[in-house]
Amino acid sequence: MRNPTAGLAALLALTAVSPMTASAQKAANVQTPDGVEYVTTVEGISEYRLGNGLKVLLFNDPSAPKVTVNLTVFVGSRHEGYGEAGMAHLLEHMLFKGTPDHPDVPKTLKDLGAQFNGTTWLDRTNYYETVPSGAENLEKAIRLEADRMVNSTVRNEDLQTEFTVVRSEFERGENSPQRVLMQRMFSAAYEWHNYGKSTIGNRADIERVPIQNLKGFYKKYYRPENAMLVVAGDFEPQTALNLVAKYFAPIENPDTPLPVTYTEEPPQDGERLVYLKRVGEVPIVGVTYHIPAGPHPDYVACDVLERVLTAQPNGILYEGLVESGDCASVSGSAFALHDPGVMFFMAELAEGSEVPDVRGKLIGLLEDAGEKITEENVEKAKRYWLKQWENGFSNSQAVATQLSDWAAQGDWRMYFLYRDRLEAVTVEDVKAAAAKYCVESNRTVGVFEPVEKPSRTSVPSTPDLKELFEGYTGREALAQGEAFDPSPANIEERTTRTELPVGAELALLPKKTRGETVNFRMTLRYGTPQSLAGKEAAASFMPALMTRGTEKYDRQQIQDILDETKTQVSATGGPGTLTLSGQTRRESVPKVMDLAEQILRHPTFPEDEFQVIQQQRVTAAEASKTDPQSIAGTALRRKMSPYEPGDVRYTPTIEESVERAKNVTVQDIKDLYETFVGAEHAQIAFVGDFDADEVKSQLAKITEGFTSDEDYERVVRTGDVSLDGKTEMIETPDKPNAVYLGGTVLPIGDSAEDYPALFVGNYILGSSGLSSRLGDRVRQQEGLSYGVGSFLQADSENPRSDLMIYAITNPANAEKVEKAIDEEISKIVSEGITEAELADAKKGYLESQKLTRSNDGGLTGVLVSTLFHDRTMDFYQQREDAISGLTQADVKAALEKYLGGRERTTIFAGDFANKAKYSE
Repeated sequence: MRNPTAGLAALLALTAVSPMTASAQKAANVQTPDGVEYVTTVEGISEYRLGNGLKVLLFNDPSAPKVTVNLTVFVGSRHEGYGEAGMAHLLEHMLFKGTPDHPDVPKTLKDLGAQFNGTTWLDRTNYYETVPSGAENLEKAIRLEADRMVNSTVRNEDLQTEFTVVRSEFERGENSPQRVLMQRMFSAAYEWHNYGKSTIGNRADIERVPIQNLKGFYKKYYRPENAMLVVAGDFEPQTALNLVAKYFAPIENPDTPLPVTYTEEPPQDGERLVYLKRVGEVPIVGVTYHIPAGPHPDYVACDVLERVLTAQPNGILYEGLVESGDCASVSGSAFALHDPGVMFFMAELAEGSEVPDVRGKLIGLLEDAGEKITEENVEKAKRYWLKQWENGFSNSQAVATQLSDWAAQGDWRMYFLYRDRLEAVTVEDVKAAAAKYCVESNRTVGVFEPVEKPSRTSVPSTPDLKELFEGYTGREALAQGEAFDPSPANIEERTTRTELPVGAELALLPKKTRGETVNFRMTLRYGTPQSLAGKEAAASFMPALMTRGTEKYDRQQIQDILDETKTQVSATGGPGTLTLSGQTRRESVPKVMDLAEQILRHPTFPEDEFQVIQQQRVTAAEASKTDPQSIAGTALRRKMSPYEPGDVRYTPTIEESVERAKNVTVQDIKDLYETFVGAEHAQIAFVGDFDADEVKSQLAKITEGFTSDEDYERVVRTGDVSLDGKTEMIETPDKPNAVYLGGTVLPIGDSAEDYPALFVGNYILGSSGLSSRLGDRVRQQEGLSYGVGSFLQADSENPRSDLMIYAITNPANAEKVEKAIDEEISKIVSEGITEAELADAKKGYLESQKLTRSNDGGLTGVLVSTLFHDRTMDFYQQREDAISGLTQADVKAALEKYLGGRERTTIFAGDFANKAKYSE
């Protein structure tokens, strides 16, 4: 049901168009424009078909004031021919370069305040944007997608700069041993089918593709009959369908027929082996098996099997490899694809383990799994995936993009059929899948081992989807939420602020939500900078370990409650803070609050779970020793926060982080909890469909008597930091992608009068994405980096803000990247900004805030922040008012005041000693 690299696969559509009956017309409540036919409605999602073949899905969800427009083109790396590896992905980049009517696509999207992206996968490419709801924004989004689907310029000059951008993205993947090993194994597993080729492509093909070839690929596949448009969220269906007809119906398909792939991977007839040698710290073993396509009934059994094997803490692989101490972690995925896919497993070795031993044990656990599969662990796996499905269906934005992946398998209704089949799968089905597919002749691993005789596993072909969906109607649509205004004034008016008897501050915002979802955040604060010194490691371990066992529940029982109640919970924290946050449903709030009480008040800190977490932390820290991003980030943080060892604000080296993780004990964590943790300085926020009185009453019960005798004092950082302005080059051998990080500390907090002007100046410089000064220069014009930008992190307690600039690049281009960034910063400080840039920044930023506040999970964080800093939502309204009133002179003055003449420290990490080979 998902995919670790790009977010799962699926999409293409099938069923014959049926005439719209009177009852269907009435149910849809939409009059079809001329040339548009109604096809079907399943659980609130209606399909229409244009005369040119475009499939249209409308999913109305007024619970949040935003709408997502997602265009899917059914072309991915599966469709690429010889010399075209990576072409689908390269073309995705080119469709952000512009059309005659939309010459600057990133700017168009920024002006809408959109959250947007484009992604390419094995079976499809999609482009989506989520914008604040409204007919004008909807029309602009639909018009843009219709325009760039067929009118993108795809110019040679843009291609020349984008080559190096895509190569930079390619090289970023090359930095990850896990991703490279997975790709090598896929390549070995697929001898003929294109699923064995990476979507990012072959480096030579990326760099050498002629512009006419790329244009030919574009014209061949980007056509209405090979596309699907999804509109999901808060919109008027009739308006949306009329707009789709207006902008998409006039588009004609080319005269040449649409190419159809026909390659089938023959049955594997023996174990295939891959051995990867690269610089790194942590050995990895992986195993891959061929499985059927997503539409085949066996796929769901394979998906459940994967979860039975890898679940924590009761998974067969987890118990056999992680709890035994052989491995730091295990993971897996069953790929749902248009054609037969794979089931993939990976294990990171723990320190002291040997590859041959782990490889043998991993294979043994996989291929003898049938003996350990039980009714209980199959039911747990089903509950887990059903929870994931239902939580995803509660979010219209997620549904809009997920439908792309399911449709790529042949029909978007696979989204619902997967759920139906998941509910029906049995332990016998899962055992049968394990016995059929997890066999020696069907696997790909990391070493060569000959066999005496061949054995072949035939994977069934994709079933006839037309027959499969004959008469399928799905179920009743999920309950809708209310139309909610996310303005600061309305949020404040709807929010009740109060205090619990223990002293904890509480913000409650009840409202109707899609699927009756409830989001919550509980942040407990404790200790002082002096009393917490030396307890940093214990504080970082404590939150995760608290969720692994309580007096009432062990780890598996906690996971069972989360799955049964369709709840997601996470615990995070560091010195002085402990946060428990999550999402559940209205009906489950009492049970989840009972669980929260157990986690917060009665943790048992089990020793065996501590050892698992410790091994994972140590392994991750060891792996970061050769990771350019980790190395550069640590180095820069140490420069920007130059505190002495023993200070809780001190940034340890990577080596010190390893030692901290190794030396912390369970007793350290217990002592920290028992001495310091209480709720008297907590901030709690609930947003969603809940009864405010009941929640307040239960929280009062949970926190009653939950106090500490230790003093509490906020940890603050000074803004008085001088940097040397030097550039440091750190060697990371055999890493073809270098990381640039630059930073400085500014003496200004977020409540300062001129902070909005500085914020907007940085927004224009680099925090507004591709359509920023840095994005336009470094990526769009010169093609030096896949990702580049800047961000400003301001303190709310003290006059301190951290300005950081980031980029990734080929080691040979390091000097060019630094020069370009320095020039753009110097230029914006000395010359200021244009009136058009200011207007665009105001509009784009203010629109984006509507989307931010439309996310209930994020809104709990905002409300907790207002409680902690003794603010209301008026603070955000005042900031937006201040931004609306800014002038060019205001922004220029702020940039000159805070950036003019201020030294920055720059850190580069990469394989600079061998940069000549990367410039070839």
